Amino acid sequence: MSLFNDFKLGDMVLKNRFVMAPMTRSRAFEDIPNEQTALYYTQRATAGLIVTEGTPITQEGRGYLFTPGIYTPEQIAGWKLTTDSVHSVGGKIFAQLWHVGRISHTSLQKDGCAPVSATTKLANGATAYAYTDSGEPGFMQTSEPRALTTDEVRRVVEDFAQAAANAIEAGFDGVELHGANGYLFEQFLNPKVNDRTDQYSAQALDDRLRFAFEVVDAVCARIGAARVGFRISPYGQLFDMPLYPEIDETYTALCAGLGARGIAYVHVMDQTRFFLASADSVAREDALRSLLSVCRQGLSSTALILAGDMTLERARQLVGDDLIDLPAFGQPYISNPDLVARLQNDWPLTPPDRDTYYQGDVEGYLDYPPYKK
Repeated sequence: MSLFNDFKLGDMVLKNRFVMAPMTRSRAFEDIPNEQTALYYTQRATAGLIVTEGTPITQEGRGYLFTPGIYTPEQIAGWKLTTDSVHSVGGKIFAQLWHVGRISHTSLQKDGCAPVSATTKLANGATAYAYTDSGEPGFMQTSEPRALTTDEVRRVVEDFAQAAANAIEAGFDGVELHGANGYLFEQFLNPKVNDRTDQYSAQALDDRLRFAFEVVDAVCARIGAARVGFRISPYGQLFDMPLYPEIDETYTALCAGLGARGIAYVHVMDQTRFFLASADSVAREDALRSLLSVCRQGLSSTALILAGDMTLERARQLVGDDLIDLPAFGQPYISNPDLVARLQNDWPLTPPDRDTYYQGDVEGYLDYPPYKK
């Protein structure tokens, strides 16, 4: 087994096992991907698979300014420039489909309406990148959400399916549903957040899972299961997501259902380092391995990706132990567009400049050069 050899994912062959994880960069100033977006991803297309930054499925799904959506003809055309460019150098690219739910602000919503969610509970302490009272971009406490009606939940399911179809029209090889980090899917899954009383309530496990499975089924029906991935972050506490006793039961059932549907992959964002922040590295690694074993159950033909503090040594060990199939790297890809070559040749990595992660122009976005001996 070599991470640098090709790998069959769904019905496509990746040229290696390395995944570029999704990272918000807030460079789409009209919410439309452009030539700079295309160049950014093409520079990094030696990855086996690129997963784009979170891509809102509707204006309602936005929680951050300057993130390129996938719901207008102009956005579809803008993304087509990116996918054509990535494919021209032999890359594969999935769009991460995103609905933030309550992690939004009225200034981002049509006519200043309240964000929608599974609940009316405010995400205490959570912020959205929105417009301040003075009209300038800035981080704002998220607004109090409005709970989606039962019919509106079904409409959001269709919004995801249409966004997936739009992504295929834009030339993407597939889509990843963003079910992690406290966004809309988790707002249904978490019984301490979900206070509904309809068939999507937290009163039974099947009901908490219903929204996720309805979206997956609708997207698979529209574009095919082999083109679908799903991202999760068990034990994550981002954006006021409290822990709950049924976490393992929830994600065992979720992963089993995803595996039964034959989707291409499940993408785990490792949050155990925050959940066990006071534990030593051995305890945290044991917890992660236990989590991966839970997720692995039921994924007979569905690949498992892991992101979070990934290194080449760790990737080799986890793949070698059959705990994951594909390692995902996030921040190293920001400053090392040729990351695969650097890892393969043991070349040094360039550290990223955190001050240029978000917004801005080409600095910290397009100006990191490949390694030169």
